[in-house]
Amino acid sequence: MTLATSATSALSRDSASHSPGSVRTTSGGELSLRRLYVLRFGYLFMGGGLVVVKWPSFVAHHGSWPLYEGIVECILLAMSILALLGLRYPVKMLPILLFESLWKLTWLAVVALPKLLGSGLDAATTEKFTTILFVVVILAVIPWGYVVRQFLAASGDRWR
Repeated sequence: MTLATSATSALSRDSASHSPGSVRTTSGGELSLRRLYVLRFGYLFMGGGLVVVKWPSFVAHHGSWPLYEGIVECILLAMSILALLGLRYPVKMLPILLFESLWKLTWLAVVALPKLLGSGLDAATTEKFTTILFVVVILAVIPWGYVVRQFLAASGDRWR
C-alpha cells in the first residue's frame, strides 16, 4: 500500500466515522462521542435519581433496618455510586446498566405481570411498578449493538 492510498483509506475511515449513518460507533467499533454522552445521561439519570431519592433516607437513618430492607438500601447505595462512576467510564460500567435493566425487567415479568393479569395490582405494587417503568430510559441509552458485539458475539476471556 502506498502512502497516498494509505492516507486516502485513513481519510475515508475517518469521514465514515463522522457520517450521519454512523453516529453510534466509529470505524474501529468504539462508541462515538455522541453515543458516550447518551450513555452518560443514562448513568446520571440512574445514579442521580438514586442520590436524590435514596441517599437522604440512608444518611438520616439511625438504628438498624429490617434485614431485607437493609440489604436493598445498601445495594441501591452501591448501585448509585457505580452509576456515578459510569459518568467517567461509560463503556467500562455498562454491566451496571445491564444489571439494572435485567432485574427490573425480571421483576416486571415475574411479579407485576402475573398480578396485573390476575387480580390486579395492589397499591404497593402499583407504586413500585410506576417507578420501575423508568427502566425504559436505561433501555433506550444502552448501545445494544455494542453490547451484542462485546458481550455475546466476542470470544470470552481464556480460562487457563
